[in-house]
This record gives sequence, C-alpha cells and structure tokens, in this order.
Amino acid sequence: MPDHVPQVGAQDPELNTSPIFDEYEDISLDLELEVGVCYFNNVAFRIDQYVLSGSELLRCEERGVWVRKGEMRSK
Repeated sequence: MPDHVPQVGAQDPELNTSPIFDEYEDISLDLELEVGVCYFNNVAFRIDQYVLSGSELLRCEERGVWVRKGEMRSK
C-alpha cells in the first residue's frame, strides 16, 4: 500500500461510484462489470489503487469494483 492514500470523502449518490463490497463478500457474477477502473464520485482510479472514504479504506479490484479493506485512522 502506498504511503499516501487519497481522501475521497463521502459517497455522493448523485455521482458515478463503482459498487463497494465487503472484503469477504462474493461479488455476483450476474453484475456486468468489466471495467479497467473504479469510479468514486465521477473520478476514475486505476486497479490496485487505494482510497479513503472517511476512515474506510477501499481498494480498486479487478472488474472495477471497490473492496473494503478495513479502517485507517488519520495521523
């Protein structure tokens, strides 16, 4: 994980945000997701990139979905 993780703030329901799953949740194969990036509030992030939404750590995974990786406190 990089030293600096961008803070993206809270999810805005009016803007495009890729689906967010829990780390151990199965991602439904019914979802038609084959995107090379994840979106958070209309901003694209590359696969394997981490972001913070408040204190929640998210990682952009294959197929263009966010996976929760826990919490990260501000220093």
